[in-house]
Amino acid sequence: MYQTFTTREKIKLIFVMLIPILITQLGMFSMVFFSTIMSGKYNPADLAGVAIGSSIWNPVFVGLSGILLAVSPIAAQKFGEKKDHEVSSILSHGIYLAIAIALIVIAVGAIILNPLLNAMDLDPRVHETAHNYLVNLGFGIIPLFIFNVLRSFIYALGKTRIVMVILLMALPVNFFLNYVLIFGNLGFPELGGAGAGIATSVTFWVITAITAFIIKTKEPFSAYVSFANFKEFSRGRFAEILKIGIPMGLSLFFETSMFAVVTILISKFSVTTIAAYQSALNIVSFLYMVPISISMAQTVLVGFEVGARRYRDARAYSWLGIFLAIISAVCTGTLVVLFRDQVAGLYSNDTAVIALTGSFLIYALFFQIADAIQVTALAALRGYKDVNLAFVMTLIAYWLVCLPIGYILAHNTGLGAPGYWIGLTIGLLAAGIALSFRLLYIQKHKFPSEGALAENL
Repeated sequence: MYQTFTTREKIKLIFVMLIPILITQLGMFSMVFFSTIMSGKYNPADLAGVAIGSSIWNPVFVGLSGILLAVSPIAAQKFGEKKDHEVSSILSHGIYLAIAIALIVIAVGAIILNPLLNAMDLDPRVHETAHNYLVNLGFGIIPLFIFNVLRSFIYALGKTRIVMVILLMALPVNFFLNYVLIFGNLGFPELGGAGAGIATSVTFWVITAITAFIIKTKEPFSAYVSFANFKEFSRGRFAEILKIGIPMGLSLFFETSMFAVVTILISKFSVTTIAAYQSALNIVSFLYMVPISISMAQTVLVGFEVGARRYRDARAYSWLGIFLAIISAVCTGTLVVLFRDQVAGLYSNDTAVIALTGSFLIYALFFQIADAIQVTALAALRGYKDVNLAFVMTLIAYWLVCLPIGYILAHNTGLGAPGYWIGLTIGLLAAGIALSFRLLYIQKHKFPSEGALAENL
C-alpha cells in the first residue's frame, strides 16, 4: 500500500486491491455452493439438512467474524502511522481473541445444538444430517476464525492478492473432499451431507496453515511477526479490538438475521413463492460480492490514510468507494432486470417459479443501489474507526424500517411477497442516507481536511 496523489492513481489502487478480494469472496461463496449442490445430488433430505445447518451457522459466523475483522482498520491505521510494533501486537492479540471466541462457540454449540434442532421439529433424516454437518463443521471453527484475523492483517498491508491465491489453491481440495466424502468415492466413507462439514473443516485447516506459513516466512509480512508479542497479554489491546469489533460484528449479525427473518416470513406463502424468493435472493447475494469487495478495500485504504493523517485522501477514498459501488450496482442490476427471465431459468424449470422470480428481480436494481450505498458508507466509517453510532443507525434501519414496512406492504396491500423486497430496499436506502450524513459529519468535524473533495479530482 502506498500514498497516491491523483484520482486516477486512487482508482487504480482500489482496483488493485478490489479484484483479488472479489475473487476471494467468490471462492468462499463457491465452497458453500459445492456443499449445497453435491448434497442435493446425493439426497434431498441431505440438501435440506445442510441448508438448515448453514442457516443456523451463517448468522453466528458472520456476526462473530465481524469482531475479528476489526483487525483490518486498526492495523491499517497503525501501518499508516508507521507503528510496526503495534501492528504486530494487533495481530497476536487478534489471534488469541479468535481462539477464545471459537472455543466459546464450540462450548455453547455443544449445549444448545440438540435442543435447537429438536425445537424445529424436523424430519429425522434432515435432523440427523443438520446435526452431523454442524458437528463436523465445528472441527474447523478455530482455524476459520484464525484465518479471518490473518486475512484482515494481510488486507491491512494492502497485499490482497496473496489471500486470493491461497483460496484458489484450496478450492480443488474442497471440491475433492466433498466429492469423496458425500458420495463415498475412491474408498472414502459415504457420509452424505455430513461429509460436507468435514470437507469444509479440512479446507479451513489447509488455508489457515498456508496463510500462517506465508506470513511467517515471506516479506513484508514476516517483518511484523514477533514471537515476543505472543507472550504479551495487553487488556488494552484486547479492548481496542473489541471496541471496534463488537459494533461491527453486531451490525453484520443483525443484517444477516434480518434476511433470515424475512426468509421465515416468506415461508408462510406458497411453495412457488418460497422457491422464487430463494432463487432471487441467491442471485442478489451473488451480485452483492462486488460492493462488499469494494467496501473491504475501502476500509483498509481509508484507515491507512487516516493513520498517516492524510485526511483529504481518506475523504477521497471514502466517496470514490461509494461512487464505484453505485456504478457497479446500476450496471449489474440493469443487466439482471433486462435478462431476468433467462437468469431465473438457471434456477428452475417450473414456469410459475421462473415468472415469479423474474418479478422479484425487477426490484433488484433499486435493491442493489440501496445496498451498495449503505455497505460502502459503513465501510468508510469503519476506516475512521467510527462504528458505534453507525451500528445504531443500521440496527434501526434493519429492524425498525425494513421489517415493519416489508410486513405491512406484504400483508396489508395487494403486493404480497414482493412487499418484503420493497421494505428491504427502503430500509437499506435509509441506512445508506443516514450513514452518508454521518460520514460527512465526521469528515468535517473530526477529520477536517483543507479544501473540498473536488480539489482532489
